[in-house]
Amino acid sequence: MANRVRVFAPASASNLGPGFDVLGLALVSPGDIVEAELSQAPGVEIVEITGSQSLSKDPGINVVGVTASAILQQLNHHNSCGVRIWLHKQMPLASGLGSSAASSVGAAVAVNHLLGDPLSSKELIQYALEGEAVASGSRHADNVAPSLLGGIVLIRSYTPLDLVALPVPSALRIVVVHPHTAVETASARELVNKQRFSISQVVANLGNVAALVSALHSDDLNLFSRSIQDMLVEPIRAPLVPAFSKVKKAALAAGALGCSISGSGPSVFAFAESDTVATAVSDAIQKTFTSAGFNSDPYLGPINTKGAQILPPR
Repeated sequence: MANRVRVFAPASASNLGPGFDVLGLALVSPGDIVEAELSQAPGVEIVEITGSQSLSKDPGINVVGVTASAILQQLNHHNSCGVRIWLHKQMPLASGLGSSAASSVGAAVAVNHLLGDPLSSKELIQYALEGEAVASGSRHADNVAPSLLGGIVLIRSYTPLDLVALPVPSALRIVVVHPHTAVETASARELVNKQRFSISQVVANLGNVAALVSALHSDDLNLFSRSIQDMLVEPIRAPLVPAFSKVKKAALAAGALGCSISGSGPSVFAFAESDTVATAVSDAIQKTFTSAGFNSDPYLGPINTKGAQILPPR
């Protein structure tokens, strides 16, 4: 067993248009770093949090503490040893970038490694979901799974958890732009929970999800582009994103294959078929946010196919 470990857990974009709670992908950046070491004192201690002044160091509230405690309990180490954790936040909270998922994944991978890696990746996702549930009020895996596994992930079922890794076309690029405002995940989910949908809306999304999966398997970016349409959640959450309709129009005009809201927002994502187009799309989105009075941060590049990674010691 290792005595100390550092883990990078990447941000993620979820839903990907029509796939509410069932589709997500990992970004190359940003991401959180979780450092952890074994302790003779039982339980979990959060020693330090950098990058955020609003997060609690109470291990019963912070997602890294909740996740770490769940693993120690499961492996019957909660009375024999403990874990000390340093959380380095490198992405904004309430951003639609899977911030709580990245922290939870980082803690899960770190604690598992300290204990000799007894748990599989699928088992680790279950424990990271404990942390995600504390942050968002729901055990949704569309951020947790890609952050841990990398790539594009489909959650076929939650009970039991059944994950499907989807192909990543080599030309596909992801653009995510975060305007400097926040949307709380729990509040955004409540908007969806209150809504009732018609069968025609549901059928439209089912068709788009199926087409999206087919497009990834056949490397058909034209079909993929036609599939990035959400008839269910995007119309409800669009008012939470500054100038969203103008942002989406600008992204498509710049050559985006598709554009929608990343998770609960306010970040938006767009797909492109080259680095050149991705840069143009990112610039167009940022200019639109600026015109609406919001500064923003862009993240663009290939899809992260590695997921969470153990880093070399400092």
